[in-house]
Amino acid sequence: MESPWSRDARIRAAWKADRSYLLAVAAGMLGRPAEAEDVVQEAFARLSAAPIDAIEDVRGWLIVVTRRLCLDRLGSAETRRTTATALPPEADQEGIDPADRMTLDDEVRRALAVVIDQLSPAERTSFILHDIFGFAFDAVAELVGRTPAACRQLARRARMSIRTGSSGTTGPAAGPQPRAAADLAERFIAVCDGGDVQGLIGLLDPEVAGLATVIGLPPLPPARGAAAVAERALHFFGPSAGVSLEPFALEDRAAVVARQGNQVVAVVRLDERGGRIFHLHAIAQLFRPQTR
Repeated sequence: MESPWSRDARIRAAWKADRSYLLAVAAGMLGRPAEAEDVVQEAFARLSAAPIDAIEDVRGWLIVVTRRLCLDRLGSAETRRTTATALPPEADQEGIDPADRMTLDDEVRRALAVVIDQLSPAERTSFILHDIFGFAFDAVAELVGRTPAACRQLARRARMSIRTGSSGTTGPAAGPQPRAAADLAERFIAVCDGGDVQGLIGLLDPEVAGLATVIGLPPLPPARGAAAVAERALHFFGPSAGVSLEPFALEDRAAVVARQGNQVVAVVRLDERGGRIFHLHAIAQLFRPQTR
């Protein structure tokens, strides 16, 4: 069992290293710095009540908790006021990760999901990539082909729609991801999960270009040609990389999200031509593929 000194040291280290980032995440979602401070204080209070020796990635845990607390406030009919020191009544239950307890009530979750579905594809994409997944607006803009200012405005409109409980768009509600885009994303996930090099090469256009941007690092040289792109993709997203892949609608285009545990570490846009991927663009947080 971890000693109290070591436990306190880890919490102090997390406060020093991660508090500013968590404040930025909370302020971006809530739009109110004072509430953002409350949320971050509560996230650290939850951390102090959690079995920190069982948490492998403290920063990732804090990000998940902060976003869930923000969504809780956004989805509630009125702002919930909670104390930073109260111990959750169920904190003594064994076998439950405290992060899993900080979820929205079922009714609030359903209402929030309905409103998000009613956003325009552009609003939904900017809001989810920035406010939920934690990507900077520069990275969001690079993925969706818009300016950072436009993405910031789209995310702001999405937040306003969520707070008022209605879509700010004048057109019909946004529909599901087009079937062709969803199929392409599912096929990409299947070959990556299976480590199927030849299957992935067959899914790629022979002249495919692969571009990867890792936030905080210099640009990586692009990969060109099906073999080179497939090799790089399987290095980062193959079965030994320690990530899970999920389909994602990127303004109704094919995309996948890569997670390590609860943390989103990359979003990959898949541009299709003639049924094959001719351009693959990945934006990644800094992470280490868990290759053996």
